[in-house]
Amino acid sequence: MKKFTEYLNSKFLAAANALRPKKAKTRIVAYVESYEDISFWRSVFDEYENDKFHFEVLLPARRSLTKGKKRAMMNMLGKGVGQNMIACVDSDYDYLLQGTTETSRQLIGNKYILHTYAYAIENLKCYADGLKRVCVQSTLNDIDVIDFVAFMTLYSRICYPLFVWNILLYRKHDLRTLTMQRFCEIVRITSFNISNPEISLKNLANRVNHQVAMLNRHLKELLPEYEQLKNEFRAMGITEDETYLYIQGHHIMDSVVLRILIPVCRYLRNKRETEIQSLACHRQQYNNELSSYRHSQCDVTLMLHKNTNYKESNPYKWLKRDVEALLASMEKDAATVVSRKQE
Repeated sequence: MKKFTEYLNSKFLAAANALRPKKAKTRIVAYVESYEDISFWRSVFDEYENDKFHFEVLLPARRSLTKGKKRAMMNMLGKGVGQNMIACVDSDYDYLLQGTTETSRQLIGNKYILHTYAYAIENLKCYADGLKRVCVQSTLNDIDVIDFVAFMTLYSRICYPLFVWNILLYRKHDLRTLTMQRFCEIVRITSFNISNPEISLKNLANRVNHQVAMLNRHLKELLPEYEQLKNEFRAMGITEDETYLYIQGHHIMDSVVLRILIPVCRYLRNKRETEIQSLACHRQQYNNELSSYRHSQCDVTLMLHKNTNYKESNPYKWLKRDVEALLASMEKDAATVVSRKQE
């Protein structure tokens, strides 16, 4: 019995030791902006963890509750740069500003700072190709109600001319002529009718066209730069069909996408409940089936926040390209160090 116990103990210890990270793995500390970002960046890095690299996703300050983009990027300004320490942040407008501000220069000029390319993680969660799946997961009803891709494409095309003006003015450090708050007010969805969704887009187009016409009149001297910026965006892979990916993330989620998803999901739930009522043989069966259905549903806002159906979007592909380039660079640097030691 004693030998059997010792055998079990030795097996247990061997298994426990195997659970520990291998010393040969390179540990990469990734600082993110806030709690909500940890899950997103963890899912990004899960694809790249192997016997060479191990990621640890952390908030930017270990000894305080300080969070945010600036705090995460500040970690890159000290001795940690190039020593398996990276920052992972939302792009905001900094990618589109292309070096016209100090933060933008840091973002696009430091390979150890990874960014979303889209304005924020919220934009990726609102990727149009995955919105139907969000509705299905929320309501457990797979009926087509609206073409989300077509709607968001039209939304983007309408907003694009004003969006270009917004970025141009930000590049010129003019934050008053068209403030972020004013821009978001103009490009919101004020109401949404499932039976007639084009009304929302028509109202949006009226507001956008009015503002664009006013800017064209008052800032006509900037029109050549305006056209040049559109050409630059095309070269960067930013198309008018996906403008919504580069507009303020919380605005797109709360004032555009959820304004559509909530009534669509309400319609899908009502349709399913009506179906249950028509098929039930008696009152008890109806109550049981309805209770089961309602307990199986999920809140659409929660499902949107948990959405991961964005991996075919261009910004996510660009982000993955940057991660792969960074790891290749680190691997090359490590090989160089080993080679020098052997010499």
